[in-house]
Amino acid sequence: MRKTIVGIFISFLLLSFALKKETSWIRINQLGYLPQSVKVAVLGSKGTIEVKTFSLVDAKTDKTIFISDKITAKEAFGPFTTSFRLNFSDLKAKGEYYILAGNVKSPIFKIDDNVYDGTADFLLKYMRQQRCGYNPYLTDSCHLDDGYIVYNPGKNGQRIDVTGGWHDASDYLQYTATSANAVFQLLMSYRENPKSFTDAHQANGLPGPNGIPDIIDEAKFGMDWLLKMNPSPTEFYNQIADDRDHAGYRLPNHDSVVYHPELKGRPVYLASSKPQGYKKYKNRSTGLASTTGKYASAFALGANILKPFFPDYVKKLPNRAVDAFKYGQKYPGVSQTAPGGAPYFYEEENWHDDMELAAASLYKLTGKDNYKKNALNYATKEKISPWIGKDTARHYQYYPFLNAGHFELATAIENNEKEIVVNYYKKGLELLQERGENNPFLVGTPFIWCSNNFVTAAVTQCKLYRELTNDNQYLEMEAALRDWLFGCNPWGTSMIVGLPEDGDNPEDPHSSLNHLYNYQTDGGLVDGPVYGSIFNNLIGLKLHNVDAHAEFQSDYVVYHDDVGDYSTNEPTMDGTASLVYYLSSMENESRRIGHKKSELVYDKTRAIIRGDVNTKNINLVFTGHEFADGAENILNTLKKHNIKASFFLTGDFYRNPNFKGFIKQAVADGHYLGAHSDKHLLYNDWTKEKKRLVTYKEFKNDLNANYQEMEKFGVKKEDTPYFLPPYEWNDEYITQWAHRQKLTLINYTPGTLSHADYTTPDDKNYKDTRVIYNSILNHEADKNLNGFMLLSHIGTDTKRTDKFYLKLETLIQELDKRGYDFVSLKTLLEK
Repeated sequence: MRKTIVGIFISFLLLSFALKKETSWIRINQLGYLPQSVKVAVLGSKGTIEVKTFSLVDAKTDKTIFISDKITAKEAFGPFTTSFRLNFSDLKAKGEYYILAGNVKSPIFKIDDNVYDGTADFLLKYMRQQRCGYNPYLTDSCHLDDGYIVYNPGKNGQRIDVTGGWHDASDYLQYTATSANAVFQLLMSYRENPKSFTDAHQANGLPGPNGIPDIIDEAKFGMDWLLKMNPSPTEFYNQIADDRDHAGYRLPNHDSVVYHPELKGRPVYLASSKPQGYKKYKNRSTGLASTTGKYASAFALGANILKPFFPDYVKKLPNRAVDAFKYGQKYPGVSQTAPGGAPYFYEEENWHDDMELAAASLYKLTGKDNYKKNALNYATKEKISPWIGKDTARHYQYYPFLNAGHFELATAIENNEKEIVVNYYKKGLELLQERGENNPFLVGTPFIWCSNNFVTAAVTQCKLYRELTNDNQYLEMEAALRDWLFGCNPWGTSMIVGLPEDGDNPEDPHSSLNHLYNYQTDGGLVDGPVYGSIFNNLIGLKLHNVDAHAEFQSDYVVYHDDVGDYSTNEPTMDGTASLVYYLSSMENESRRIGHKKSELVYDKTRAIIRGDVNTKNINLVFTGHEFADGAENILNTLKKHNIKASFFLTGDFYRNPNFKGFIKQAVADGHYLGAHSDKHLLYNDWTKEKKRLVTYKEFKNDLNANYQEMEKFGVKKEDTPYFLPPYEWNDEYITQWAHRQKLTLINYTPGTLSHADYTTPDDKNYKDTRVIYNSILNHEADKNLNGFMLLSHIGTDTKRTDKFYLKLETLIQELDKRGYDFVSLKTLLEK
């Protein structure tokens, strides 16, 4: 065996000359790989090359850990003339690695149980950002006058309160089709993987726990809107606004579009079986089942999943579901969205899948056999999602992209009936596998608008089929589709904004929030690549910047990380919601084999106040504004014990000429230097209500001034994502405002008196060093200091002669004896 490995390694070295780094690339899943999962990277080259072996190297030691010849050559794809799949599934050891094939090196990636932890919750950031009505991201409201009724004889022009729900994408239109699908997907995600979700936000979306998982809060927010859009058993509204909305970049709370000279708000379209359109262009509606089926399934599932949280609220949902289903039976066909002044609309043509999902959901809710019979009947009418196997489709011609009805039905029936329904999924997967088997990424989905939504649907269908059957024959395709979304694609980029945080992901998405104010659309799944033929024929599309992925574009398929490309780089609400299930299921796979997610501790404002309570790690935190008499002692003590601490300093501290030597030395020693506000502002008064004393503009300007001073010492904002508020005092608005500045709010860990070292003898709250020191050790003995951010000050007023920083070395030595490690802030807070 040893001789074989040596031989392979020699072959690997001899072949290195054949690979040229500038023309060859290795693509990996930047999020990482679960130890037990299929693990494959793709090597693509613009030249004609051969690859016989590859190796995995430990990123920390640069030692070769694994050598393999499990390589499969594939056909040319996009910019790559030659391509190979490099399979390293046999390596299960956790760690950080990079791949070498000749002199071609991959990015660093992880193999670990935790790579999917928190990813499903991360996507909810985008859902909250898309909220209409009160928008927690902007801490402001929009579209409060929605709306006035159109296409409802006898009620045209009447006021209807439909404020709420989610904006569909980077525009502000709202559709029942996408929103009801999103509600169902969120509810299903929680039902299948409840432990993958946490409680970090209030019902209004602002930071702070409320005792309810965030995904449930988000699903209910969407459900509230669906109920408004269904005011009676015969009224099912389908859409708010039309393409008059496409009037340029603007924030939703500053929407300047006027739809009617006399009526407030935006038009609200009744779902209709007849064609609709604002001007000469009309849709091709034929019925109502596509819309009412979506209403019914969301209502039926909501009646079950929301009941433990909102028992009175759900009492109305079963009847709403039944009424919607009956209306769909009465009016079979599709109710498409309505165009405005251009011939663009969601051209949905299939509806049997919607009615199957509705019937299956009602069968689970009521147990009545007639719903099972209806579901089985509808299932036969759409065995395979119509887009599977096709190269082209009109915009949203076949929607939803995933037929969740087969899963709902199959999990409610048994024996031969179940086998028949499950086989419908199998046939679809066979087609996808056949279409993708010759390309290096195994992607058999079409590259049309919203191609990432098709990938999401395909990978979810793989997972649902696997859950239903324990059949793993599509496991490699599932892994390839998953990896595609996280960077194993020609462009080497994740398709989810901000995920992974330290990877290559969309930085310039098509969004007014990004374009106007550099607010990032974290968690949003972008549209994804399109065929070159589609991109080259789009009207009004112009890239704003130099194409960062230019060398990877091709006549076949393109993707641009550019705000100007609305075809490939626009995040979508329904695509994002649909990916939540799959990511939550991946986190759940680790939990099934005993993995426990690292949980940070937050306060009521959603500021991080503690690292993982299961590890004996501590980060020493120091703040400074006026005083720095302890600076030299602190730095010398930290250096002596090789400790990396965190210093949060005000702008006034950074610009003080007496403190510049300390700051330069702290930077040179590798400590974390962060912001603490420019002028040490008090953001909230000291009452229980925490009345805010600053506006967002004042907050932003003050914070930016702090960072401007930091940059003079080479400390950049993008490298210092954690912010500690002045006076260690804030509310949830400050936490959210910090998030809008791409910062994470932290605070010290309560429980000790370490932060009282600034008090002076004339202060009624004065605590001397002995009391402070004992409070720390007593807390450690009674509870523990696991994950602590232990805060004290760099200096104090001269009136305090009892300096706590003089006790720092003794404290470090004592806690070291008790088994604690002093780690960097990044290490403490990494999940």
